[in-house]
Amino acid sequence: MLVALFAHDKDGALQTRKDNRQAHLDYIEATGVVTQAGPLLDAAGEMCGSLVILDVADMDAARNWADNDPYAQAGLFESVTLTEWKRVIG
Repeated sequence: MLVALFAHDKDGALQTRKDNRQAHLDYIEATGVVTQAGPLLDAAGEMCGSLVILDVADMDAARNWADNDPYAQAGLFESVTLTEWKRVIG
């Protein structure tokens, strides 16, 4: 199943994001369940959140992935939403 993960960073957490970015990217590569991903941007073009599309067995696997993401482990996010997603285009 495909799951869209929307995560919004805590205010003033850009440095936390930058400090943990490589670990986050390594986690994406190691887990092999991310089909698309990228940062959300604020009005100034700075990273302020994440959109990650996961291809996982079920919502529990999506939650487990989200909980173990180095960004989540570092306390970066104000909120995280997981929503089942259906690809129509692309």
